[in-house]
Amino acid sequence: MLLELLGLVVVLLIAWLYLRRRSAARQAQEAATPRPRKAADTSYHAVSIKLGKDACAAAKNMTGHRFLASEAPRIPLPGCDAAVCECRFAHHEDRRSGKDRRSPFGRGSIGGGTGRFDKERREKSDRRRSADPDEVF
Repeated sequence: MLLELLGLVVVLLIAWLYLRRRSAARQAQEAATPRPRKAADTSYHAVSIKLGKDACAAAKNMTGHRFLASEAPRIPLPGCDAAVCECRFAHHEDRRSGKDRRSPFGRGSIGGGTGRFDKERREKSDRRRSADPDEVF
């Protein structure tokens, strides 16, 4: 009986070591394979200038500006007076920074008006109105 119990413990220990080694190998393989990157929507992919250590005045003037990647200026910028330009591009998924002032409840939006007008600017009468005032639409 003791020999059977000892054999069972040895079999369970071997199975546990096998599963542990297999799990570690799987984790190592997942860490080694690169994650698939999210496909960038190139129509609004944007860049901004990330300043280097000794950034020039031209680069500092463009701080906070986002450019479409296809319309971004080349680095070093024209007028860069640094001996070695260390400025780089920071990539963004969208040109907009998220500080959008438009409101879904304001003018020019869904359900909002098209603006404020002091007086009626149309010169002709409403073509949809019938000549008969008693007619119901």
